[in-house]
Amino acid sequence: MSGDVFDVIVLGAGAAGLMCAARAGQRGLRVLLLEGADRPGKKILISGGGRCNFTNLQVAPDRYLSANPHFAKSALARYTARDFLALVETYGIAWHEKTLGQLFCDGSAVQIVDMLLAECAKGQVELRCGAAIGGVRHADGLFTVETGKGAVNATKLVVATGGPSIPKMGATGFAYDLARQFGLKVVQPRPALVPLTLGDDDALFRDLSGVANEVVAEAGQSAAKGPKFREAALFTHRGLSGPAILQVSSYWQSGEAVTVDFLPDATAERLIEAKAENPKATVRSTLSATMPDRLAAALADRIGIETAFADTKDKALRAGGERLKRWTFHPTGTEGFAKAEVTVGGVATAGLSSKTMEAKTVPGLYFIGEAVDVTGWLGGYNFQWAWASAVACAQALSE
Repeated sequence: MSGDVFDVIVLGAGAAGLMCAARAGQRGLRVLLLEGADRPGKKILISGGGRCNFTNLQVAPDRYLSANPHFAKSALARYTARDFLALVETYGIAWHEKTLGQLFCDGSAVQIVDMLLAECAKGQVELRCGAAIGGVRHADGLFTVETGKGAVNATKLVVATGGPSIPKMGATGFAYDLARQFGLKVVQPRPALVPLTLGDDDALFRDLSGVANEVVAEAGQSAAKGPKFREAALFTHRGLSGPAILQVSSYWQSGEAVTVDFLPDATAERLIEAKAENPKATVRSTLSATMPDRLAAALADRIGIETAFADTKDKALRAGGERLKRWTFHPTGTEGFAKAEVTVGGVATAGLSSKTMEAKTVPGLYFIGEAVDVTGWLGGYNFQWAWASAVACAQALSE
C-alpha cells in the first residue's frame, strides 16, 4: 500500500460529490474529494442559464425515470427541497420561484458552488482538482485510487462522477466502467432532456427556427406514453427543442412519435367555433391570435385550408382542429450527449441500497447522483436527487 489513507474518497466534485463530501466531513470523517476538472461544480455553474435551478418545490418520486421507480423514494423523503432551501437561506442567497415550482438564484450559480465549498471547508474536506484518475483497486478492506499525483487510499469510496451528458464539461462514462469493474449492472444510458431532430417529412418546420410557442407535448406509443408536459416548444434548424420537448425527450424511444397539441386552451372544435364567430376569417388568421404568425402560417399550410371559413365545410375544419390537437412528429433522433442536460440510465439500482446508496455486493462502495439510474424532470429535479442521494450516502458513511 502507498499514499495517504482517508476515511472516504469521493470521486467527482459536482453537485452530489460536493454535498456528500461536505456532510461526511461534518460528521467527523476524513474526506478527500477528487475532481478531474480544473475547478469544482462546472455543471452547476452553467445550469439554469447561470442562475442554477437548484431544486423544485414539486419534487415527487413519480417525476423521476428509473428501471425501479420506487428506488428514489427513500432518499427524496429524507432530504427534501425545503431542506436544501433552508441551507440556501442560511447563506443569505436570494432566490425566486420561476414557474412550476422551479427555484433559481436571484444572482449567480457561483453562489451555490461557493456555499457547497464553504460546507466542505466546515467539514475540513481536502479538495484536489485536476486529479486525473487512472484506476481503482480494492483489496484488504481498502480502496486505492491512482491519480496523476500518486495513489490515495480509503476504506470507503463514493462515485459521484455523473453520466456522459455534456462531454465538453469533462463528463464521461467513468462511473459505469467502475460499476462494471466491481460486478454491478448498468442500465443502457441514453441522452435525456435533449433536443430532438426531425427528418425531411417535417422539413417545413425547419424554416421556423427560433419560433417558440406554448404547447402540450407527449412521447411514446399508446400503450406506454409518458406524461404530458405543458410548456414552450421551440423550433430549431435541426428539429424541436424548448422545455416541453426536452421533457418528453426523456421518455422518447427511437422510432416512436411525439405528439404536440398546438391548441392547449381549446378543443378540436376550435376552427368550427371560429367560423361561427367570423365567417370571413381563415385558419391562419385564427391561429395567429394565439401563436406567432410564422407558426400559424406553417400549420395552416400543412392543414391545406386556405379558403375563408364561410367557404369551408365543417368536416374539413373539424379534421383540421383534430390535427392541431394531436400533431404528430416522427423524430429521427436526438442531438446526443453533447446537448443532453442529463442521462437516462446508469448504474442499476438493483445493485444498490436505496437507503444508503451502497453497492450490495461491494461493502464500502457507493454511487450517488446522476451516475445512478435515476433521472428527474427538467426544472431542478436532478439537483434535488443529487442533494438527497448525497445526504443519504453521507449519513451511512459515518454509521
